[in-house]
Amino acid sequence: MKFALQKEKIYSPKMSENQIFTDFQVVGLIEEKQINFNEALTGKNFYLINIWSSWCEPCKDESEYLLELKKNTPVMMIGINYKDKKKNALNFLKLYGDPFDQIFIDKQGTISINFGAYGVPETFLVNEDNKVLKKYIGPLNDEDVYEIKKITNN
Repeated sequence: MKFALQKEKIYSPKMSENQIFTDFQVVGLIEEKQINFNEALTGKNFYLINIWSSWCEPCKDESEYLLELKKNTPVMMIGINYKDKKKNALNFLKLYGDPFDQIFIDKQGTISINFGAYGVPETFLVNEDNKVLKKYIGPLNDEDVYEIKKITNN
């Protein structure tokens, strides 16, 4: 017991000057394959990383906006499923739609912390150089979608 109390429990974001840290292992929600996150960020000019969970009420509200972005932008949509159960996450996607090209599991919450996230939902618009162009705290709305479309459809 005493040993656990001395263990470091503080995580700091692994970001520098709006660059996200991407050299870490992730596991896919559906296929449960492990890859390096760098591999997910290839081939596109823009990536939308959305941190979500099935138990998150605002995540339900923003699902229609994510689906719209999936349909109307050239952005690769990456979901980070935060502290969730696989069964619940899959049911959420069935109910509210699946806007994601890839979804990764963040059971402990450390991946989200590495991005500098404070909770769910949070969304990061990232370019091909892993630079965070925009960070959206809370559910996306009409203004956010307009802004993301304007940036990515040039």
